[in-house]
Amino acid sequence: MSEPTVPHDPQQPDQPEQPEHPDPDAAPPEQEPEKAPLLALREPMPSVVETPEALEAVCEAVAGGTGPVAIDAERASGYRYSNRAYLIQLRREGSGTHLVDPIAFDGLAPLQEAIGDAEWILHAATQDLPCLRDEGLSPTELFDTELAGRLLGYPRVGLATLVETLLGRRMKKEHSAVDWSTRPLPKPWLEYAALDVEVLVELRDLLAAELEETGKAEWARQEFDALRGFEPTPRVDAWRRTSGLHKVRGRRSLGAVKALWELRDSLAEQRDVTPGRIIPDSAITVAATHMPTDKGALLGLKGFHGRGAERYSSRWVSTLREVAELPEDELPTRAPRSDGPPTPRAWGDRDPVAARRLQHAREAMTALAEEHSMPAEQLLTPDFMRRTLWAPPRTRDPQALAAAVAEQLTGYGARPWQVELTTPLLVAAILHGDEPVPEAPQPEPEAPQPDA
Repeated sequence: MSEPTVPHDPQQPDQPEQPEHPDPDAAPPEQEPEKAPLLALREPMPSVVETPEALEAVCEAVAGGTGPVAIDAERASGYRYSNRAYLIQLRREGSGTHLVDPIAFDGLAPLQEAIGDAEWILHAATQDLPCLRDEGLSPTELFDTELAGRLLGYPRVGLATLVETLLGRRMKKEHSAVDWSTRPLPKPWLEYAALDVEVLVELRDLLAAELEETGKAEWARQEFDALRGFEPTPRVDAWRRTSGLHKVRGRRSLGAVKALWELRDSLAEQRDVTPGRIIPDSAITVAATHMPTDKGALLGLKGFHGRGAERYSSRWVSTLREVAELPEDELPTRAPRSDGPPTPRAWGDRDPVAARRLQHAREAMTALAEEHSMPAEQLLTPDFMRRTLWAPPRTRDPQALAAAVAEQLTGYGARPWQVELTTPLLVAAILHGDEPVPEAPQPEPEAPQPDA
């Protein structure tokens, strides 16, 4: 039966005729890669634990589970001054997933007792260990999935990326930057938080197997052991990280940035809000550049704004007046004081021999990192390498130098596996730096040409 004729619609543009037979040599149309299925909870969403009775039940469940414990914590970064945990997630085989509100308790010592000596599994442990320790939780053994990924040379080691790469599941990350100090916490946020520990055990097992296969299991063990005692590095001259500081000229203006930054930090700590919510960095630098001495002039500055700009205007102005009266020798200098070596770009001028050491070591470190498929900074902390090469041991006897370099690296905090791998490299760089640089050959003068 013939198909009915479709009348031509003058409002529609003519469609190009389709070839009767497709070109067999034509490239197939590109298709978007199929997305991995979304990760979902295997059990119903747990209720938030916020009573002593509920915490006791969780402790019994965790103690009755088997194997390692997956742990994560949510903070209110960008909203609160403090780094405390506002939600703690746990999952253990035979126990299920639990969401604990640490704000409801004075401490979580019963949970620490329930976990006992079980291995902790965390992702990016340095982010969570300090706030967990504040709640009375500290591991006796741990496995960091992010660090394992770095040791194995994965180019991207975020949790979502590793889960998709190794487990074939896609994680939603739309709630990663929310204010976890909110109460009550919305259900979608809680589901997001629970999913962060849903597959950590499986991820750990796959990464552990790969560490064994590549001969890096002992390296990882040493790294994880070192992490257990992790403490954040105290911030020195944190005000120097103020955005736009490079535009500020003169020691007095630098002193104003420092004083305003410290006042803002104190106010933020009192109110438990992130400092940028008082006034932004740009407001600090514009005030320090113009140094106004009364409220009207300060608030009239283009760029001086923020929730606390007018509210604390008297204190901003008072601080600027104090800086204006400081003796010159009490004002900060442009370059911060440091007990470490200068920046690498200054080595060539200040110590050409040290600069040759550093260049040789960098090239060798890059090759060693490629050989072991990991970032060079994972082989050895760059600061440890620079300190060793800037002020190496005096001896040049190869064996004595190797022993002294190994002792120096250990003193800085390098792990045994790092010392073993990188000491020969640094010894070679030190000896190479001492070698005299051959002079470039001078061109021979041209023989005089006879007169024509």
